[in-house]
Amino acid sequence: MNVSPDFFASPSDAGLLSQLTHRLGLAAEAEGLLDVAYMTIDSPVGSLLLAATPKGLVRVAYGVEDHDRVLESLARQVSPRVLRAPKRLDKAARELDEYFSMKRRVFDLPLDLSLSRGFRQLVQQHLPEIGYGQTRTYGQVAEIVGNPKAVRAVGSACATNPLPVVVPCHRVLKADGTPGGYVGGPAAKIALLRLEASA
Repeated sequence: MNVSPDFFASPSDAGLLSQLTHRLGLAAEAEGLLDVAYMTIDSPVGSLLLAATPKGLVRVAYGVEDHDRVLESLARQVSPRVLRAPKRLDKAARELDEYFSMKRRVFDLPLDLSLSRGFRQLVQQHLPEIGYGQTRTYGQVAEIVGNPKAVRAVGSACATNPLPVVVPCHRVLKADGTPGGYVGGPAAKIALLRLEASA
């Protein structure tokens, strides 16, 4: 990657540092050196970290998951070439903003499901079939994926969903209709369900 010597000049303010990071991201992308791009966005359920590989969106993480730990995990599981590069995530950020503004009900994003395997990935592939504003129980999802007795495994697949909000595990409830666990915490799950119910 060819960059000018002044590219790495000592930043004197946050604005210049942001410009340098942006330029580094563009250069890395152009040279094919960017395996995982990430950015953070503000949302009604707190700060969300978005990460994408060339295949698509690979991770959405809540602040309670500790964004630094999530990035470290991506560096181990996907590639150490992780860089803040918002350009690759513009579409995902825009669609999430539309979702939270109640202007979007279905996400139209390429997804990279490589962080999940086997039954967990199968469940996560079927979660978008639960329509906006609708809910299913863990047992109903187990039936949808063809394994009615795998209720607990469905719960585990929802709990480890690497793409919350976009892959709507928040629409899966306990048999008694209560929310159950959620990676972003119960308040975030309830907020998403209320958002969709009010549209």
